[in-house]
Amino acid sequence: MANNPTQLSLLQDDIRHRYDTLSKRLKQVARYILDNSNNIAFDTVASIAQQADVPPSTLIRFSNAFGFSGFNEMKQVFRQHLMEETVSYTERARLFRQTATDEAPAAPESPAEILNVFSMVNAQALQQLAMQVNPEQLEKAVKLLDEADNIYVIGLRRSFSVASYLTYALRHLERRAFLIDGLGGMFAEQLSMVNPKDVVIAISYSPYAREAVELVELGAKRGAQQIAITDSQVSPLAAFSDVCFVVREAQVDGFRSQVASLCLAQTLAVSLALNNARREPEA
Repeated sequence: MANNPTQLSLLQDDIRHRYDTLSKRLKQVARYILDNSNNIAFDTVASIAQQADVPPSTLIRFSNAFGFSGFNEMKQVFRQHLMEETVSYTERARLFRQTATDEAPAAPESPAEILNVFSMVNAQALQQLAMQVNPEQLEKAVKLLDEADNIYVIGLRRSFSVASYLTYALRHLERRAFLIDGLGGMFAEQLSMVNPKDVVIAISYSPYAREAVELVELGAKRGAQQIAITDSQVSPLAAFSDVCFVVREAQVDGFRSQVASLCLAQTLAVSLALNNARREPEA
């Protein structure tokens, strides 16, 4: 199976696809960006413009042409890709210091500063979550879970904590919920009994876990209803989902939070609990 798309790879594909339609100056920028992706994250706008042999204003026009408000916003895609590809948290912190420039805000240093910044950006992410989640999609997701015979929850790598919590909560609601953790490499085996009366919840963010995408494809082949919690409408999970929640998590220095995703998971669980409570008098 091919590597799963990241935000950077999607941008690069878009640049290649539209290359022939660009002006001469924008083609110069496109060639430089495609050939020097790592440099984009480290270098200043002035340096990139000099290397691409274009005025800085051309970089702004180029970024605008691809849907960004400015070139620094486009640079964040390259920075984030480097962060995601760096497994060690210590190396991420070191990399953030390397990529920091006068164009970017200074990184928080003390534990108190870090707490203040994370608290602020998480509050913003939670506000966005409430505004961006479609109430009808939320109702549909709760209905699917309420009517499911079995619920299979997939969340690998950094998504594992959200998946674990959701499985825990569903079990406390006396739902037949199963966490797909691939113990012993048995990913497919753990999902082998899924059928059209079941629901698969898949949680994955760029760079998307290959195993998670393969399991979602398996669930689709078996006719299961699917709920995706991911970070983009073009996520590979979205194509197979009956309900897709796009969650924009807070981020500081390349470290992404999980607060918004956990809030969404808790919302689904509490909504199911209220459904249970409404039915109790009928028993």
